[in-house]
Amino acid sequence: MKSFTFSRLKEIISGFGKARVLVIGDLILDEFIWGKVSRISPEAPVPVVWVDSENFMPGGASNVASNIRSLGGEVSLVGVVGEDPRGEILQALLRKKGVNCEGVLADSHRPTTQKTRVIAHHQQVVRIDREIIKPVSEKLLKQMLRFIASKIKEVDALIIEDYGKGVIVPRLVQEIVKIGKKQNKIITVDPKETHFSYYQGVTTITPNHHEAGSAAGFLIKDDATLLKAGRRLLNKLNCESVLITLGENGMSVFERGKPMVKIPTVARDVFDVSGAGDTVISAYTLARAVKATAHEAAHVSNCAAGIVVGKVGVAASTREELLEEVKRQAEN
Repeated sequence: MKSFTFSRLKEIISGFGKARVLVIGDLILDEFIWGKVSRISPEAPVPVVWVDSENFMPGGASNVASNIRSLGGEVSLVGVVGEDPRGEILQALLRKKGVNCEGVLADSHRPTTQKTRVIAHHQQVVRIDREIIKPVSEKLLKQMLRFIASKIKEVDALIIEDYGKGVIVPRLVQEIVKIGKKQNKIITVDPKETHFSYYQGVTTITPNHHEAGSAAGFLIKDDATLLKAGRRLLNKLNCESVLITLGENGMSVFERGKPMVKIPTVARDVFDVSGAGDTVISAYTLARAVKATAHEAAHVSNCAAGIVVGKVGVAASTREELLEEVKRQAEN
């Protein structure tokens, strides 16, 4: 954090309210069931969870949109839900947060993706997934592309959030890159490990170290292999920058013609890493949208991620929390 003054980082974060972002990706409804465990079931060697409460939260690309709103940015969402109560619940949650859902389409042939997590004593006991993974129909693809084309001039940046549920297909990415570059827009990608070939020509990609190693073709085990992977992805995808998240070891930034920059983690307590990658790409993209450099944006997103991993459940940091964390880091 000593690389930047607090006043500069404050300027970036304070400018988030001027940023307009279009998020395209897989929409997920996250359900949390909270309870306590006091005994093992007599029917099978599994814990019996006494339920105290239940709640829903936006997940996947929906969580990215939620993060952007929490940080003060304006956001529109493009994706697909089912024609079912889960899709209605998800859209109601998003609208309540101020997310523009005009680009959310309903598909009668697939359910809304839902992940149910059962949590007892701050520990996840089990996760239950309800989903159908298949590419979206040609009709829905054309509708999404029309909406993106109609919105492109109104936004500063686009985020492609790929959870591998069928929304992010090669043609969609190719068209986004084509129209985004024509309008000189920032395009960032939170990738799916098996889809790296889709992301040619984007501005920035934000894989974790497992995804980056898989895409590069070898295991990242030290700084030498980390550097090699970052450089390989820059060249392979022809992108401007690569941000590789390293868990408890922070993150590394790669840019063409510049040395690798390692940023240590700022997390003090880690309770839940669910959605941390969503927070990283949200804060990073907002920072880039208000003219931060890749290095500055990475510092800001690193602080935002440090906040959310200290919370239980898929969470978001607020602009106020982020300013406080940046200030704390600057004073250390």
